[in-house]
Amino acid sequence: HWHCKKLADSIFIIFNSAVDQGYLCGDYIKFQEAEKMETIYDLIILGAGPAGLAAGLYGGRYRLNTLLVERGQDGGQIAITSDIENYPGQMVEAEESGATLIARMTKQVDKFGVHRVSASIEKVELEGPVKRLTDTKGNVYEGKTVIIATGAHPRPIGCKNEKEFLGRGISFCAPCDANFYEDMEVYVVGGGDSAIEEAIYLTKFARKVTVIHRRDQLRAAQSIQEKAFRNEKLHFMWDSVVDEVRGDGILDVMVVRNVKTGELTQVNADPDDGMFGLFGFIGYLPNTGLLEGTGLAME
Repeated sequence: HWHCKKLADSIFIIFNSAVDQGYLCGDYIKFQEAEKMETIYDLIILGAGPAGLAAGLYGGRYRLNTLLVERGQDGGQIAITSDIENYPGQMVEAEESGATLIARMTKQVDKFGVHRVSASIEKVELEGPVKRLTDTKGNVYEGKTVIIATGAHPRPIGCKNEKEFLGRGISFCAPCDANFYEDMEVYVVGGGDSAIEEAIYLTKFARKVTVIHRRDQLRAAQSIQEKAFRNEKLHFMWDSVVDEVRGDGILDVMVVRNVKTGELTQVNADPDDGMFGLFGFIGYLPNTGLLEGTGLAME
């Protein structure tokens, strides 16, 4: 005998009672997954930082079939910021961190039914009425409109042997790595708001923090500068850049060059520590390499 079973709206399976329904269910699941992959979204947003989450919020509220793609954690750079003081709408009655701020943004996006996928996109095709995004596993996501909100990554310090010591003394995230340098010496490259704020944060862990800046005065906001100059743990090396880093597996030697005189100064780790930390905060570079060759106008 043949029977008809409704599995979802407008989807029916007709089966013979003698047939193992388990196989049919399995086939249906495969069909459902394939159908999902072939969905053409009204809007695809690449990146779930504040910009991507805001775009998702608007897409969801307008009842657009919206897909938000993020390869890591929501929030981007702000998610690893320890203290937030100047973001509109943040909590003021209690301390606000990047993580708590982004958690509320994510919850707000989820409320409006935005679809989510965790994937690393490796190919973008923007020609034609339907755009295609392909991830590293070969999955393809199609949409009528794509919003690029991929954010940025820290600008390298630019010294010799830098890559060799990433994660072995060189870092670009104070909240992530500050605890590794408890009661040790730390150096911070940069002179803007981020550099000085992170240097101040590092003084909570390190016994001494030295800011290396290529100019003879900071570029940070005056309020931040005043806070920095009052901090007894903060020291400054003016008109200087890092030329080279060295060490036997971990960072314990740094060569600093005075940009005005050309004088080279070798900085060695305290023998009792065996190493020191070097943090770079000299700006960011946009994550737009994925879009090269797509025909998209780039600045």
